[in-house]
Amino acid sequence: MKTQKWQNWVILAVLTLVSAIGVFWSPPGLTQSSKVNLETAGLTLEKVEPGIYALIANLDFPPKDPQLAICNAGIIIGSDGVLVIDPFQNKQLGNLLLKTAEGLTDKPVRYVLNTHYHFDHTGGNAAIAARGIPLFGRGPIRDFMLTRNKSLDPTLTPPTVIINSESTIWLGDRKVEIERSEGHSGGTDLVAYVPDAQVLFTGDILFNERIPNTMDGNIQQWTNSLAKLAKTYSTAKIVPGHGPVTDSQSLQTLQQYFEELQKLATLWQEKGLTKEQAISTSGKVPAKYEKYKFQAFYTGNLEKAYQQITQVKK
Repeated sequence: MKTQKWQNWVILAVLTLVSAIGVFWSPPGLTQSSKVNLETAGLTLEKVEPGIYALIANLDFPPKDPQLAICNAGIIIGSDGVLVIDPFQNKQLGNLLLKTAEGLTDKPVRYVLNTHYHFDHTGGNAAIAARGIPLFGRGPIRDFMLTRNKSLDPTLTPPTVIINSESTIWLGDRKVEIERSEGHSGGTDLVAYVPDAQVLFTGDILFNERIPNTMDGNIQQWTNSLAKLAKTYSTAKIVPGHGPVTDSQSLQTLQQYFEELQKLATLWQEKGLTKEQAISTSGKVPAKYEKYKFQAFYTGNLEKAYQQITQVKK
């Protein structure tokens, strides 16, 4: 059952149009000498606040090229070092992230944080480990990467430091607060907040202007997490796991999206619909989200809502 569930996630992620394996990472012939830069990776470097940068991925599914970055990444610069967040899906892009950080400061990259286990955020860990830089993650991230990411990531490199409680990283005079969050990836979600700049990196707890990936998700937990983050970080600039830099309004927008899914699933329950009937009557993306990228995830969102809400006995 676990294998089938993961295969379903892969199929959905690539719109069932291409092979899940070949499209997301570099083919074996791609070497470090290949020209991988921000432009070829489909990335935009954005200064969020002084000493804080985001690399924003612009693609939609399926990627047109395996060197196009899938997720966003972060660079936080302090007075004596740098924290890097989510080194993309392969070693070449991980090295690009490190090179970009080196071009912004002479301070060394001291730590790298994986906001959760999904391979588009962790496949670049091999580049980090090659430099001997500590990799941070949460909960069952090592086990999940070594099992669920095995067929997706040819250079599996799990974190070496596991954070299971609220933690603080000091980059000289700059403080970074690491906090657990719930709902997206089975107990591996972390967010990072920089208090002096009021910048929050959410990982995939926030998809901004993107339909979220719920295949590992718990809709109710995720909704609660968004409400909590919107209240706690109401004035923060936010770097999401996918989509443009934003603010707390986007947390509320995604919260509303999930609340609408829950209402829809409750209606299916009241009508006694089968999953097939529910999907066929509700399969069109609502007008307010029709311009979002990652449209392929919408059917999976409906299926998850049916499973977690409609099928639950009153």
